[in-house]
Amino acid sequence: MSKYDRAPRLCLVSSSGGHWEQLQKLQPLIDKYDGFYVTEKTQFPENAKYFMIQTDLKDKLMLPKMIVNGVRAMRIWFKERPDFVITTGTMVAYPFYLMAVLFNKKFVFIETFGRANMATTAGKMMEKHSDLFIVQWETQVKHYKKAIYGGCLY
Repeated sequence: MSKYDRAPRLCLVSSSGGHWEQLQKLQPLIDKYDGFYVTEKTQFPENAKYFMIQTDLKDKLMLPKMIVNGVRAMRIWFKERPDFVITTGTMVAYPFYLMAVLFNKKFVFIETFGRANMATTAGKMMEKHSDLFIVQWETQVKHYKKAIYGGCLY
């Protein structure tokens, strides 16, 4: 079977917390197509298939954690071979974003609901190579060149 004879493979990836809650609203995509979730490992049980190390820009161990996450992401990528990467952010999604660009796969970024009046660091970083860049507030459109208003996931 060629890659064209199968349903698109979706990788839905986000950090924990509100980003994760928003991403889970896309479960109908997983139900309709073939896909899997990736999120950060926290003390709260989640229904993701894969877990990454939790980190953020202010973490003094961010670089080594991102290296570990990058290696994990490569393993996941070559095992799962996604056609689309869909994310609501943040740092945990960055290795998947890079691989989507490198392997010429579709990348969809959904800006967080939590920022109505300003751009996010993740959004600014990932907008350039996104195939679809969706914002959840009409007021966010003005902060990005490629943004389209898609409404709220909640």
